[in-house]
Amino acid sequence: MKEYLKLIRVKHWLKNGLVFLPLFFSLNITNTPLLIRGIIAFFIFSLTSSIVYVYNDMSDIEKDKNHPIKKNRPLASGKISIKAASITMLVIAFLDIVLMSILYLKTSNIFIFIIPVIYIILNFLYSKSLKNIPIIDVVILVSGFVLRVMYGGIATDIAVSKYLYLMIIFGAFYLGFGKRRNEIIKNGDKSRKVLEKYNQEFLDKNMYIAFALSIVSYTLWCVDPTTVARIGNDYIFWTIPLLLIVLQLYSLNIESNSHGDPMEVILSDKKILVAASIYLILLIVIIYII
Repeated sequence: MKEYLKLIRVKHWLKNGLVFLPLFFSLNITNTPLLIRGIIAFFIFSLTSSIVYVYNDMSDIEKDKNHPIKKNRPLASGKISIKAASITMLVIAFLDIVLMSILYLKTSNIFIFIIPVIYIILNFLYSKSLKNIPIIDVVILVSGFVLRVMYGGIATDIAVSKYLYLMIIFGAFYLGFGKRRNEIIKNGDKSRKVLEKYNQEFLDKNMYIAFALSIVSYTLWCVDPTTVARIGNDYIFWTIPLLLIVLQLYSLNIESNSHGDPMEVILSDKKILVAASIYLILLIVIIYII
């Protein structure tokens, strides 16, 4: 069972928590019917992303066998067979369709089906060819984050602020460029074909441009009169320095001895976890208690 959990990347499901952002920032996280929709949306996107993970591992099994880290994955190491992985992917797809059907009955929004399909198509295209095109490879990664937030808004019938969308977009570019940067440093430009077209200087510059723009976008959201009116106070302004500290700790980690995978960095660095927890607690207090 442990190997199957690795195969479907359960720890990467943390990314799908983005579907709760519209619910959380609209002050509806305590709305039970909407929260149930959000939870269903979370599992839909988790299963959808697992389909992509399994497919990618099946496609890249030979390359992964020669990778210093990826060679330990269940398929590359031989702990799970191609046939077993195929069956797993079909079972996940069936469960995914069942959950989408349940959520559709609650929303009557056809995008409940369309967005996961778009996500899968984009990632299949990424696996086949787009991953070898510079910039476009990172754009596909960014689109996954945006689609998660969009799906959360659609599942709960909540409009998402344009500033929050911008924050997610720039933040995702920061994570994507950071990952490519560390892949070059750790494994050289031969570990991915696209890395031959990147260089560390380019990735450094664009990574920190995205870093700055994500903070600016978040700041604009915090001081937006609409945000202040919805929350009922302007104290959320004080969460900006905390978010900056979280991102600085992340930058410090990936510029030291990290491979740059966002989930690995976040889950393995206690300082980031503590800072992120303090940020989240402060958000909850300001939005839901004060």
